[in-house]
Amino acid sequence: MENEAPPVIIVKKKVAHGGHHGGAWKVAYADFVTAMMALFIVLWLMNTSEQVKKAIAGYFSDPSGRKTEQGTGQAGVGETISLDKPDMSHLKEKLEDAMKRMPELAALKDHVQMTVTAEGLRIELMEGEKATFFESGNAEPTAQGREMLEMLAGQTGKLKYSLLVEGHTDSRPFMGRANYSNWELSADRANAARRIMQTNGVRDGQIVEIRGFADRRLRNPEDPTNASNRRISVIVKSEAPQ
Repeated sequence: MENEAPPVIIVKKKVAHGGHHGGAWKVAYADFVTAMMALFIVLWLMNTSEQVKKAIAGYFSDPSGRKTEQGTGQAGVGETISLDKPDMSHLKEKLEDAMKRMPELAALKDHVQMTVTAEGLRIELMEGEKATFFESGNAEPTAQGREMLEMLAGQTGKLKYSLLVEGHTDSRPFMGRANYSNWELSADRANAARRIMQTNGVRDGQIVEIRGFADRRLRNPEDPTNASNRRISVIVKSEAPQ
């Protein structure tokens, strides 16, 4: 009995397998991917030009582009960039230089604003307290207005890009004629601008749209009767016609 080996006791443990795993890992993975994407966007923004940063900031501060002329709405504004589209900033500089070379137009620089938007180059001809581009209360352009439109026609007519012309008024009700309102006045002024431009360099078919907005898109909504709300806008579209 003394030479017998001690007994060997083997203990087997049963391992209980857990149930089917849930989808929590998928949520965590999606959050990780989103965070990485945000990181790459931030790194890209840090290395872009000031113009791109300003354009992006303009969109988030005013997406409709109706208050500060920034964003991507039709009232547009913001200085947005498109790499495969024409250099609207260069065109803007050319038009500004053309104005400086014409003393009679250089005096109107405070009444002209050019903004690169998602839609293209927006050229705003804003009225002053006295008739600047159009005679008060009608669609007849002043001598200065005609000269400005002729200059724009000569410059934009050289481009292969389409043009839009818009008319805008302030919120004062039109009282000059029966059955005639700010709607008719804004559209008639845009159409008058079209006629002048088409006879002074703009090609047939280059102007693809006339818009009359009356007082629906005020430039200065805090002051609906402000003279700057009365304006003509010429938009050089950033896409070539099909």
